[in-house]
Amino acid sequence: MAVIRRRAQQDPERKLEYEGAVKRESQRRYSLDEYFAVEETSQVKNEYYDGQIFAMAGASLQHNRITANLLSFIGPALRDRGCEVFGSDFRVQAPGGLFTYPDLSVVCGEPLLIQGRPDTLTNPIVLVEVLSDATREYDRGQKFTLYKEIPALREYVLVEQDQVLVETFRLTPMEPVNISRFIGGFKLSTAPLATIEDRSLAVP
Repeated sequence: MAVIRRRAQQDPERKLEYEGAVKRESQRRYSLDEYFAVEETSQVKNEYYDGQIFAMAGASLQHNRITANLLSFIGPALRDRGCEVFGSDFRVQAPGGLFTYPDLSVVCGEPLLIQGRPDTLTNPIVLVEVLSDATREYDRGQKFTLYKEIPALREYVLVEQDQVLVETFRLTPMEPVNISRFIGGFKLSTAPLATIEDRSLAVP
């Protein structure tokens, strides 16, 4: 079992070097309003971090199959527990300044949105990313570092698309992060959520 501690609030004078997917050629810095304007007309999804806009890598057929399967059984399982699950069209903001589109986001209770932005969530309790060769290092590394600063976040789930393998990183305010690995099944055990297990994620 590996142990990772929740990061303290990021030092505002220290910015991580972005390790995301595809960086725009322009090195100009964009305001947040400019980023939102770009997103309204863009044909692709873009992440925003530290004044830069980054095009996100496209998803494979298998990636889309996995996310569809996740939505199809997590959503109904949580419907009666005051929780909702959202797909990758719903943007999430992390306190460190990252704006991105997780593959799945789970919210329990009232979704908290950025004022004036009904498309940007700030209080996910669970985030799910389906990994690829292009994003695996980033999703496990810097993106996780930035996600851990979200106060409401309790679990971060990584799903491999080339094998039936799921890793759950469980966060609590004072405890270390525990890593659970599930091969051949899926489980969410955050207190407000139902336990979901022995489900196949991918289409063979």
